[in-house]
Amino acid sequence: MMTKRLGFFTRLLDETTAAERYRLATAQIVQAERSGFDSAWIAQHHFHEAEGGLPAPFVFLTHAAAATSRIRLGTGIVTLPLELPVRVAEDAVVLDLLSDHRLEVGVGPGGNLTAFTAFGREAKDRHVLMNANLELMRTAWAGGQLPGGDTLYPSSPTLVDRIWQATFSVEGSRRAGAAGDGLMLSRTQPRDPRAAFVPLDAMQNPMFDAYYEALPAGRAPRILASRTIFVVDDRKDAYRFAESGLPRLVAKRAAMGGPAPAGAVHELIKAFDVHLGTPDEVIESLSKDTTLERATDLTMQVHSIDPPHPFILRSIELMAEKVAPALGWVRNDTSAVRRVA
Repeated sequence: MMTKRLGFFTRLLDETTAAERYRLATAQIVQAERSGFDSAWIAQHHFHEAEGGLPAPFVFLTHAAAATSRIRLGTGIVTLPLELPVRVAEDAVVLDLLSDHRLEVGVGPGGNLTAFTAFGREAKDRHVLMNANLELMRTAWAGGQLPGGDTLYPSSPTLVDRIWQATFSVEGSRRAGAAGDGLMLSRTQPRDPRAAFVPLDAMQNPMFDAYYEALPAGRAPRILASRTIFVVDDRKDAYRFAESGLPRLVAKRAAMGGPAPAGAVHELIKAFDVHLGTPDEVIESLSKDTTLERATDLTMQVHSIDPPHPFILRSIELMAEKVAPALGWVRNDTSAVRRVA
């Protein structure tokens, strides 16, 4: 049986201007709602156009909320060490109220370490800053006193139950579980260069174990597994875009000094844990991922294939119409992440 909920995630990487990226991403989220997806997620990136170019996720999600009515809207993630936590708490509350409590707040320590200097922060302090800022945000939403004695207004106390922590580590998974927060697991899980083809589920199942072991009794688990999924009517399209998209990712990683796999497109598909092809091919591929039986949420991305916008819209349709139902997902147009056990 597949996960209970289905999500769509975009890093806003369409090859066009920033304004057009925002327009296209909004259309993709609208399509996801129309297709019955339970949630839509966007990433925050500072400065680097090639990484996504969306520095203000709450501003964008307010726009997306006005264009939708049901789908839950999440940050994947807010780079919390770079933020003033009380301001994040305030912005999140206003968006949550305007969207009829559809907001999910994913946070993390951040992976773009060069951005810290511009914000007057030290990258080496990011985990300490993340933990302190998260606790202050939690206090604000819960109605507790802030430094100086003030309390948050307006408030939306149930946001405390809609925090998600992103991590690449077993220890981070354990912390998220102990806090009763959701756990966000990425398709870009770092690999040991000496074991480049270890399956993603083999690396992440120990993280599931740590999360479930630490989760307080009676607390419902929330684990989001993000996967690269590109569904097409004609498999030739899938490989045509993979042959251009995946080598770009290899070149980007090499330029950043990180491990970069080499080989033909079929080898890159394996190295980057890509599920692509016709609905039947994607169903077969995803069925081999053992984490999907343990996760509560499966979120599809088309990165790093990065096909043109019309193919993204069609991929969203095919995922909801053919792939996800075959894996056990049931469309529920009134579903809400926070209400599902």
